Amino acid sequence: MVSVSRETPEQTHERLRRVITMADLTVHDGVWCFEEFPADRPPALTADTLAVVRDSESWSRLVPLRPGVADVERFGIFSFHFPAELDNSGFVGWLAGHLKAELGTGVFVICGSNRARGGIYDYWGCPVDLLAEAVVIVRALRLAQG
Repeated sequence: MVSVSRETPEQTHERLRRVITMADLTVHDGVWCFEEFPADRPPALTADTLAVVRDSESWSRLVPLRPGVADVERFGIFSFHFPAELDNSGFVGWLAGHLKAELGTGVFVICGSNRARGGIYDYWGCPVDLLAEAVVIVRALRLAQG
């Protein structure tokens, strides 16, 4: 269920600081990339596929970078699973803003749902060279008091 929060910016910040501490954080090993496929030929789903999205012209599959693949953007990936009772509305914009301010670059986020594990989850991607720094920022937010 989507939560609607009517709160001040300060209340939102405090709530999302609690959210990040309660979410399960996973840092995914390896280097990740998007593989593209024509819209009329969807990609096969494999055990190592994290996400598949499409627009009107193509499919994109987020997978580990395979040896010999060149000319693709390389990403580091981390993810959050949120407990069902947690109001995480605004989380993506809040954390993306923190990461942009600290890293000087944007991120991408792909969201999904797994009700058996609480509901919403997010995969976050950033340039692979900045993954360690992004994780330090996330962990600092998880440890920050009040």
